[in-house]
Amino acid sequence: MSKLRLMSQNLWSCTKNNEAWEALGLDCSAEVRMRANIKIFETLLPDIIGGQEINRNMQLHLKFACMEAGLPYTFIWGNDTPIIYRADRFELLDAEFFLFPRYMEGLEGEVNNGNTKSLNIGVFRDKRDGRVFVFATAHLWWKKEQQQPGSDEARRRQIKLSIEKLHTYQQKYQGCPIVFVGDMNAFYTDPAIQYAIGEGGYTHAHDIATDFRHEGRGYNACGPKGPGTWQDKPFETALDHILVKDIPAGAISRFDRYCPDYYVYISDHAPAYIDIAL
Repeated sequence: MSKLRLMSQNLWSCTKNNEAWEALGLDCSAEVRMRANIKIFETLLPDIIGGQEINRNMQLHLKFACMEAGLPYTFIWGNDTPIIYRADRFELLDAEFFLFPRYMEGLEGEVNNGNTKSLNIGVFRDKRDGRVFVFATAHLWWKKEQQQPGSDEARRRQIKLSIEKLHTYQQKYQGCPIVFVGDMNAFYTDPAIQYAIGEGGYTHAHDIATDFRHEGRGYNACGPKGPGTWQDKPFETALDHILVKDIPAGAISRFDRYCPDYYVYISDHAPAYIDIAL
């Protein structure tokens, strides 16, 4: 049984520096922030990362930064939702990128701005013991219900579509475990997450971690106006989630969010990760 560190990371889709950051003597360009992100990879040493808001320019800079740092990561393209994994440890058996519909029946307005809301699936075999598992990352619709009525339902439908897709791969690979991560833009108590842990049959990694559970939100206000500050809000208000299905009992030892001071210059979402034995 191999021990893995699996991570979800939203990296704020911003390619070029802007006037607000320049006025502060700072640089929020993709090249600068992706090079800074290498410290996170080197510190946490994740085996697989499910990304969100990592646009094509950011993916390119991050890939080259990994190569220059000698890190063994390769990328599965996914528009803004790439999967980044250690090619020295894992064999990719299968993959699919799925773009959520721009419009949904019965809901007003679009629910996929700029084709950035999507699901990316990889099926991996661990080279150390041959175990197979499904790993997926998603970025769901972003608006609050108060901003656009029907947004909660859009996210619920998007997570339902994701779970249906994941089920087909689980069946194809003999009922293997699933780890489903992402920026769901939903609180723990919102319809999307409640669907996943109810009818969907998933469990939130936070709820079953045996040794450590991060109880914060893992969010700061880093954005076009400048770096942020970490918000002191509870786990239930977090937007980034790790959901699991059909994993061994007691498999997850740690559910954590990485919130160092320097990270507020890189992105608004803290990486969320689990230590899991599969």
